[in-house]
Formats: sequence, C-alpha cells, structure tokens
Amino acid sequence: MCSAALTPDQYINRELSWLAFNQRVLAQALDERTPLLDQAKFSAIFSNNLDEFFMVRVASLKSQVEAGVATQSEDGKTPLEQLLTIREKLIPLLQQQQDHYRRQIKNGLREHNVQLLDYKQLNKAQRDWVRSYFQTSVFPVLTPLAVDPAHPFPFVSNLSLNVAAVIRDPETGQQQFARVKVPQKNLPRFVSIPPKLSGSRQKPIHTAIPQEQVIAFNLEMLFPGMSVEGHYFFRVTRDADLELRDLEADDLMLALEQGLRKRRIGGEVVRLEVPNEMPKDVIELLKSGLAIEQDDVYVIDGPLGLDDLFGLTSLPLAKLKSKSHSGQTPAVMARSQQHLIEAGSIKAEEFESIFSVIRRGDILLHHPYDLFSTTVEEFINQAADDPLVAGIKMTLYRTSKDSPIIAALIRAAENGKQVMALVELKARFDEDNNIQWAKQLERSGVHVVYGVLGLKTHTKIVLVVRKEAEKLRSYVHIGTGNYNSKTSKLYTDLGLLSARPELGQDLVELFNYLTGFSKQQSFRRLLVAPVTLRKGMENLIRREIDHAHAGKPGRIRAKMNSLVDPGIIALLYEASQAGVQIELIIRGMCSLIPGKKGLSESITVISIIGQFLEHSRIFWFENGGSPEVFIGSADWMTRNLDRRVEAVTPVEDHPLREKLERLLDLYFSDNRGSWTMQSNGQFTARQAKDNEPTRNSQTELITQWSQGLPPMS
Repeated sequence: MCSAALTPDQYINRELSWLAFNQRVLAQALDERTPLLDQAKFSAIFSNNLDEFFMVRVASLKSQVEAGVATQSEDGKTPLEQLLTIREKLIPLLQQQQDHYRRQIKNGLREHNVQLLDYKQLNKAQRDWVRSYFQTSVFPVLTPLAVDPAHPFPFVSNLSLNVAAVIRDPETGQQQFARVKVPQKNLPRFVSIPPKLSGSRQKPIHTAIPQEQVIAFNLEMLFPGMSVEGHYFFRVTRDADLELRDLEADDLMLALEQGLRKRRIGGEVVRLEVPNEMPKDVIELLKSGLAIEQDDVYVIDGPLGLDDLFGLTSLPLAKLKSKSHSGQTPAVMARSQQHLIEAGSIKAEEFESIFSVIRRGDILLHHPYDLFSTTVEEFINQAADDPLVAGIKMTLYRTSKDSPIIAALIRAAENGKQVMALVELKARFDEDNNIQWAKQLERSGVHVVYGVLGLKTHTKIVLVVRKEAEKLRSYVHIGTGNYNSKTSKLYTDLGLLSARPELGQDLVELFNYLTGFSKQQSFRRLLVAPVTLRKGMENLIRREIDHAHAGKPGRIRAKMNSLVDPGIIALLYEASQAGVQIELIIRGMCSLIPGKKGLSESITVISIIGQFLEHSRIFWFENGGSPEVFIGSADWMTRNLDRRVEAVTPVEDHPLREKLERLLDLYFSDNRGSWTMQSNGQFTARQAKDNEPTRNSQTELITQWSQGLPPMS
C-alpha cells in the first residue's frame, strides 16, 4: 500500500499537527499543577518553538506562495490555505499565553515577593535608579535610526526587539519616525532593580523591569530638543532556513559560514509582532518598510518575545520549580569510573574497565535517569586513554559548547590513536557551533569528514576498536540522542553499549559508507537509512499483518518524535484493517488519524509532555509471540527514512528487551503528562479515573532511579 492510496481525509496536515503539539506545550504552562517557574519555562519553550516554526516552516510556505506553487499537501491544502489556517489556529493561543503571563506568572510571583513591574509602576527612587542605569549601561550602545526621505527604512534583523519612536520637531511641527534596536546579547531582558528601593517594609526578593521599557521611557535623551509623542515596540522574524547545494566539504563549510552570516541578519520577513496599542499609521509604516502584508502582522496583547521568560528560571525559588534530578550511575558500571580512583573512593585493584563490563553483556542506558557523564562520556574517555584502543570513530550532530567528548577525541588523537569524527555541518541552528568544533578537531589531528553527499547524517553512533589477545574487538554505542552533555540532562534518550561482533562489523561498514565510496546495500543487524531502514520497517509491519491474517496476535508498539510519512501511515492503516493492535507514543507531529471506523479502529495514539523532552525512539513488534524491539535515531518521517543517514539497532538481550517493554507499559499508563489523540485529530489530556492513582511516567522513573530500584520495574 503506497502513499498514493491516502486520501485527504486520511492525513492530518503536518504544520497543523505541529501547532497542536506546541499547544500541548503551552497547556503545560497553563496547568495550575505545574510549578510556577516551570510554567514560565514552558511558556518560553512555546515562544521559542514558534520562532523556529516561522523561520523555517512558515518561511517555506510563504516562498511557495510567492513562487506561485499551488501543489496541495497530503490533506489537500495549498500553501496559502495552510498559511491562513496556521494564523487562524495560532491567534487564540497567543492570547492565552499573554493572559497567563499577566494573571498567573506576574501575580503568582508577586505572591512570592518577586515583582515584575512596568515602568509606570515604579516609584520615584526606582525611576531615578533606572534613569541612571540607562545613562551608564544602555545609552552608549544605542543607535537611533531616523526614517525620512534622506534616511531609508533601516534593516531590522531577525528576532530583534525594537522601539518605534514617534517624535516631533517643535520648531517645524513636523512628525518623524525613528527606530531604536533593543540590545539583547549583552544586556538582560529583565533589568534587576535594587530591592531596597521598593519603599515597602518587606523588601522583595527580586524586582525587575523589561529592558525595552527602560529605553522607551528615556527616549528624550536620544532625541534632545525633540518632543517624543509616542513609543511602540515591535519584533521581526525572518526566513532563516539555509539553502545549500550539495557541495564538496571545503565548499560546504564556506557556503555555511556565508549562509550563517546572512541568517544572523535574516532573509525575507515572515512575521511582524506588534502590541495592541500600536496606532494603525505606525503599523502601516512598518508594513511598508518591511514589505509585508497584513496577514504577516500579529497583534500581541502584552510583552513581545516571551522566550525570554527562560531567565526567570534562575530565580532562587526552589519551591516554585520541579524537583531537580541529577541521575545515577548504573550499578553495573559503578566500579568503572576513573575519577573514583583519583578521589580515593575505590582502590586501583577494585577498578574494572568499562570494556570489561561491556564484554559481559549489553548495557541499556536511559538518560537523564542514567547519567550521561558516567556512561557515554566515560566510555569515550576511557577509550581515549586506554593504550589498547587503536581507533575511535563517531558521529557528531549536536554537541554542547564545552564538550567533554570533543576534549576526549582530541586527547585520543594526541595519544596516537586513529580518530575519526563525522561532524554534520548542516544540523539546523547548530551549524556555527559544529563548524568551530570541526576546525578545532582538524587542528588537533582528528580526521574530520562531513558525511555523504546529498544526505544529512543524523545517526548517533560510536565505534571503539581495541586490540585484545592479538586481535581487534569492536565496542559500540548506538543511541537515540545527541552526544550533548547539556541536553542529556533535559531530554529522555536511550542508548546501547555492546561488544556484539555483528553490531561492531555493521558499524565498521557504516563508517566506511560515511567516509569513503562504499555503496553498502545490506547490514547484518542494523537498519540503516537511506539503505535498509524504510524497507526493514515496512517488512516488520507487514510481518504483523501476516500474523494477523494467520490468526496469530499481531501487535505494534512504537515511540517516536514524529509520524508523518505517508507510506508508513498507509501501511499502518492496512495493518489496523487486518486486525493488528497498534499503540503509538508520538510526542510531536502525527499525521495519522487513530480510531477512525473502517480505517484505523485498532490504532491508539498518545503524546507525553513533561519535565523532560521525550526524545527516545522505540519500535516493538509482537512477532507471533517472539517479540523484537529496536531503538535508534529515526522517526517515521520521510526525511529520516529517505534523506538522512540513520541507524536503528535491535535490542536482543532478553532482560534488556523486557526493560523496554516495561518502559512502554509505564508510558501507556501515564495519566498525568499524557494526551490522547482523538479520531478528529484533536488531543485531550488524560485524567485518572475514579479510584485510579495518578501516574506520571517521568516522576516514577525518577523515583525508581533515585531509590536504586531495578530500572523500569
């Protein structure tokens, strides 16, 4: 059954499905059960997600409209129809966010002695302090730009917050317009005012005012001799997607560096955000200067750019945040930590190398519950220092700025080992970081490659080759998440450490495919995109269909970020009609319609939004009573199956497979952070039924790890 078999009423538009996902993120902020500063965090995530959505997805749709493209999406919508529907769906969400900011965040923080004030609420002492702060810390870096026949409309950079100043010359009576850009990189969005100036008996813990108001209410200093008649804030979003041809490595790096310089400024304007008090004539002036239409203007009932609410999470109010979780070292690896010898916690003779532990059996890691630093990073650190290790190869898609893994690779090269790093330069919004790491690695003697021409390398794999008993043994790590110390504490991801020869040989050949001219068409155990993954997944689904037709139980359980590939969706519909039970956990976009009579009655879909971003991918198949389970880097999206290099590995150790089965059980029992997708495409929050305990999968996993219980028990 191919994608052509889908009709528009069998497919949910991916852009609208993404908006529904971001609505679930906003719902976490609106939920009164969410701690207050976590509410601010989720509201900031909602805004940050929207910025990227406009810079990439909306920008793409607008480009199609401008090019006259009338091709319909799988659900039958033209690019223009999609843009209009996005706007219609988004406007009420933006209003909900602003209402929440005023009523919940500001008022809630005030109850805890934190004041987020507007300029007009300041007393005289506070205004005097703000004026002094403006003169010494802000005024010198501002550049007012006039707009008149002698000064064309200034370029407004991407995601910049600006003040539109309406001024009048008292001598001529002429009204003029000027733009002042709010500094964002070196100055805080919320300016802290000394609590002692509050004038109240109980001094607040924290008092702050938005930076843009500091500027706006001191504009007369920027325009001496002129009368300031009004000020209005506005924010611009531009097309930030990099269009790159398939180039050789050196040309690709150069093209990316040039593209990144353009991105910092931005392409065509795709969104203008203005406050609801901005006069129509000022809006018209901005529309003309930015060359946009009315549908690109979003009138906001409150402060712009609420992604800056992230800054509030640093407030010293632990009771207003979710309990922090630091993770644990798996018991099997407890005596494989080099730093414990240095700290004197264990004796040198008690230490067991991580390679010895892996040889005894596969290790399944679940971050952030399992510490990334004492597992994956320790694996690479020991490989860098072990004299028996001959070579290290790994892929780097997104890594942290102060990466211990990069340091380990450099140290390994300095120790004379053969080290290869595939750095994906085209990882969106991480291109600049990856370019800098690639240059540093090359200078240190690491062999750096940039992947396969025409494909983005998204797979998360490490290969360590070690000389043992006069022969070479391969050790591997295959994961669902990036080798990133920072996000490993925020995202849930799975990883497999193994010394299985077939996996080792598969990675040897996969790295040859990535670095040379190999045209590998098959692998022993791995499913690899774009070579075998699509066909492999289709065969696994078809096998369940065959079992169902034969009267055996057919069942599929899968967890991923997104499901939008028409071919896979059509095949899942076919499986459902054959009687296969299908349970899916889709965090983000889901274009499949579950529970629809005659189409997908046996398919259920839930989405989990919680303290950690659910990022792991699991694929479980009943297989007639002999279950098989896989983990890996790929979603069921066309780009993952056909246009990226991905690796999905079977988890063959029976106890580890059972752990993954219990993990899926736990996710499906969640009635606190999960949402159920209805047959109309809408999601409803799952609630505990009468006499049913509330179950939060992430909270239960934290408890299990912190108490040293068997993982996923």
